[in-house]
Amino acid sequence: MTQTPPAAPRPSSDSSSTDLQATRIVILGGGPGGYEAALVARRLGADVTIVERQGMGGAAVLTDVVPSKTLIATAEWMTVAETGSELGIKVSGLSTPLRLDVDLAAVNSRVMALAAAQSADIRARLERENVRIVLGHGRLDGPSRVVVDSPVGADAPLVLDADVILVSTGATPRILDSAVPDGERIFTWTQIYNLTELPEKLIVVGSGVTGAEFAGAYNALGCEVVLISSRDRVLPGEDADAANLIEEVFRGRGMTVRSRSRAESARVVGSGADARVEVTLSDGSIVEGSHLLMAVGSVPSTAGIGLEEAGVRLTPSGHIEVDKVSRTSARGVYAAGDCTGVFPLASVAAMQGRVAMSHALGDAVAPIKLRTVAANIFTAPEIATVGYSEKKLIAQGSKYLTTILPLSRNPRAKMLGIRDGFVKMFSHPDAGVVLGGVVVAPRASELIFPITLAVEHRLTADDVAEAFTVYPSLSGSIAEVARMSHHVSE
Repeated sequence: MTQTPPAAPRPSSDSSSTDLQATRIVILGGGPGGYEAALVARRLGADVTIVERQGMGGAAVLTDVVPSKTLIATAEWMTVAETGSELGIKVSGLSTPLRLDVDLAAVNSRVMALAAAQSADIRARLERENVRIVLGHGRLDGPSRVVVDSPVGADAPLVLDADVILVSTGATPRILDSAVPDGERIFTWTQIYNLTELPEKLIVVGSGVTGAEFAGAYNALGCEVVLISSRDRVLPGEDADAANLIEEVFRGRGMTVRSRSRAESARVVGSGADARVEVTLSDGSIVEGSHLLMAVGSVPSTAGIGLEEAGVRLTPSGHIEVDKVSRTSARGVYAAGDCTGVFPLASVAAMQGRVAMSHALGDAVAPIKLRTVAANIFTAPEIATVGYSEKKLIAQGSKYLTTILPLSRNPRAKMLGIRDGFVKMFSHPDAGVVLGGVVVAPRASELIFPITLAVEHRLTADDVAEAFTVYPSLSGSIAEVARMSHHVSE
């Protein structure tokens, strides 16, 4: 026997709306794509239900973005402390040089508490908006029905009929058969918060964004780190100048970076406190450490939820095919977030979800423009990018002008003891329009915004150069790079 939950209250702000049946929206997944979509749908008068397995916020809040960036924020304090002596700061009565120790149990306890608090905040917001929340594993039963097989708090499956379905089920860490995580010595990035003591020696396999962020964070926390990269350098998909700088910083801080080294397998040797991890590389050599983090990408959470049976077309990698307004190949079914493979960022997932609901409910909507997406890598220093990359500009044969300014020339950077970083801008040599930019700096995630505005609104480098900046400020380097572009183009 199945159960159908009662309908959510309909909006009361418009008396005429109570005479009509509200559009029934069912959302699979309560991550950024799902909960942002739910808020938009409620504002547009829909009857909304979210089905989520873990908790509101999904993996992004509970096991991925929020926890990892909280951990990195703690590690950042350690890198800042390193510059204290050169700024003339002395701590009386303590060892020289200053030694800072990390209580990893306390760090991870705070990490998970903040994640839980953020999840609770999201749930409270949705409940205030009268969004129905069902905890359980949902699947499509055709293009207009969702079945929750084992809902929390119910003794029978729930059947949710829908006029529109949004699939926002995210992705999970990719697991290699030859290096299966056990949550004790071998971890995925969702499990590593189980650690209560700083690893003696952490091996990180994978030099993409996730691998680089965790390797940098644990190195800053005081852990010996070996980063294994199958490519020529860390962050192979990023701006070459930025990636090379980060690798130099990693090596300068004592990290071992093994480039062009592919991990074939991993195993735990010994037991208890004496256990070790051995990673075998493709050349036959073995890297030994106390713990291992596998950061070799992710796979979309699209299997076994009835997508293909409902007419939703998947790519060979298992991602859901969507157009620029998040429609799938099945009428009335939309998708958002990492399960689509469009751009694995929480901000993009949220935008996809909002666009999907606006389109489904007849509101004005503009297709997503990936060219204007700003992204950030939370290493130290951070790497922020927006617009066309240099690699993309070269590949499509575009005319472009590059101007770059080291952050070490910035007066504010000098005051703060910042030496590593730069601002780079790409602009059209004739029209002067800003095509893209790269910022490598502490808080690059904040500094990229002026360039994002320029790319979004097709401003010229002169437009950026003519805007006032505070003196002294790190953002002054952005205006200076724009002025350099003007002089070069004359």
